[in-house]
This record gives sequence, C-alpha cells and structure tokens, in this order.
Amino acid sequence: MMEFIKMLFDFVLHIDKHLATIFTNYQELSYAILFLIIFVETGLVIMPFLPGDSLLFATGALIASTGTLNIYIVIPLLILAAISGDNSNYFIGRYIGERVLKIKWISKIVKPEYLVRTEQYFEKYGSRTVVIARFIPIVRTVTPFVAGVGEMKYFVFLSYSIIGACLWISGLTLLGYFFGNLEIVKNNFEIVVLVIIGISILPMIYQLVKSKVVKRG
Repeated sequence: MMEFIKMLFDFVLHIDKHLATIFTNYQELSYAILFLIIFVETGLVIMPFLPGDSLLFATGALIASTGTLNIYIVIPLLILAAISGDNSNYFIGRYIGERVLKIKWISKIVKPEYLVRTEQYFEKYGSRTVVIARFIPIVRTVTPFVAGVGEMKYFVFLSYSIIGACLWISGLTLLGYFFGNLEIVKNNFEIVVLVIIGISILPMIYQLVKSKVVKRG
C-alpha cells in the first residue's frame, strides 16, 4: 500500500514528465489513456485519489508545447469521459450503493467523513453541488455516488453533470494550454501542481474547520 502511495505521489508531483513519456510512447493511444483516467476518477467511488486537476493542466501544457495530441479532440473526449464516469457512479450509488458501502475494504477507502462532507455540500448548495464538486478532489468522486444513493432526479443530475464536466475539463485544460508553457511555470511545475492541489482542496479544509468549530460551540 505504501509503495502505491509513493508511486501515486510521484506521478502527481511530476505529472508533466510522466505524461510526456506517455504521449511519446503511446501517441494516439494517449487519448484512450487520458479518457480512462478521467473516467475512473469520476466513475469509481473507490478511486478518489487520481490527479484530475493537475492532469488536465499538464495535458493542456504538453499539447501546446509538443502538438502530440489535438486539443480539439482532447477536450470533447475528456468531457465525455467525465460525464460517463459521473453516470456510472450515479447508477452504482442508486442501485447498489448501500451494499457497496458494507464491503469492508471499500469502507476503508470511502470513509464516512467523505460521505458526510459531500452531504454537507448538498445541504448547502443543493443540486449545484454536482457542478461545484467537479473542482474539489475526492468530493467530485463521491458526489455522483451520494446523488445516486439519495435518488436525486436523474435528469436534474445529468444537467448539472454536463455543465460541471464542460467547465472543469475545458477550464483547466485551456488554462494549461495557454499558460503552462510560460518559463516561470515550466521551471516550477511541481510548485504549480501543488498550488493547483492546494486551491482545489481549500473548500474541503474550510468545511472541515467549520464543522469542528460548530461541534465545539
């Protein structure tokens, strides 16, 4: 387990180098690899730790610098991956969610506090949580599952899922595409990745601190 965590941490921190290797070695198959990563992160509640935000930023930056892949193919493809993943996760939650959470090894990955935090977002923002959660690691993976367990109306869920996917994928990929190759960014890519991760988890930290303050009060 520790070895897996080290590998994941190294992949996230040096994601630009790992993606460059993938693009060089697999070329057009890289489309499928990117699709799979985004689909798994959003579609399997047991995989909330994949580096979605930094992956999208690094993908945009590498496309701009190398031209290996086509930005006009990548963005629609990854939007489709995010929507497909959301839908898979929603239906897993809706039809077998409670049984899934009773499986011991899954309950260790999908911790109760993740579910509670996501439910807090639903209470505060309602259906908009499906859009907001796109930009928050872990929460974006758990949200479709919780929406399914809570039997949110499917077409309401789907509408917000599409909006969230378009904003998340196009926003971060284009951010990398236009700014990822500035010298200051290229020379400090690890720091940029950490900043992206830090900004994305700020809402989670805020909710955690807030809930602890309320409990103490």
